[in-house]
Amino acid sequence: MSSNKPLTVFLAITLALTMSGCISARIEDAREETTGLNANESVVVMAKSYHQGNETEAKYISCVESALGRGKGALRVIPTQQFIDNLFPWFEPRTAPADTKGLTTLMSKPGVPGAVKDMGVRYIIWLDGDTDRVTQGGSLSCAAGPGGGGCFGFAWWQDDADYEASIWDLQDAEASGTVTADYSGTSFLPALVIPIPLIARTRAKACNGLANQLKLFIVSDEAV
Repeated sequence: MSSNKPLTVFLAITLALTMSGCISARIEDAREETTGLNANESVVVMAKSYHQGNETEAKYISCVESALGRGKGALRVIPTQQFIDNLFPWFEPRTAPADTKGLTTLMSKPGVPGAVKDMGVRYIIWLDGDTDRVTQGGSLSCAAGPGGGGCFGFAWWQDDADYEASIWDLQDAEASGTVTADYSGTSFLPALVIPIPLIARTRAKACNGLANQLKLFIVSDEAV
């Protein structure tokens, strides 16, 4: 059995070298109201999961902000912290509205409509979700000796990125709909002396995919 191990490792590495990390994706949206964005209007991205004590990754929010503001159909994006600071204390974790009923109440507070208007914010995009390692397998071992060292084997792992974006219209104080992104990526790490990582960048793909769909959703003028 041991005599077949080098051949098994070689075949696994050969297979891995013919492919990159594999990613499957599903993006869906559910529209509740007609949307649109004027040239002087903007959006802001917030972590909805903050309310449940499990804040959506800050890096993911930054990635979505950046992706929304560049490329085809780029939107004007107000930085999250700037929005929070300008509306202090109404969007701190303990005071931010949990639903559109709370948003209606908030928009009646003195100074809030004016601050929103000054920034030109039309939509809040509430992000919820995370990226998790769901399974992994294989075996990889490394050793060093007087004549040198190296790694041998084949390892793999799967990450799932599941995110939901809820779009709130501040002008009408109502929910416009949701966009969801579900990405699953498998990465490989073959090694024959030198490890060769073939990484499926699941979270980055989910960021760009969700941002592109949000652009289409928000600027659409189709009737519900």
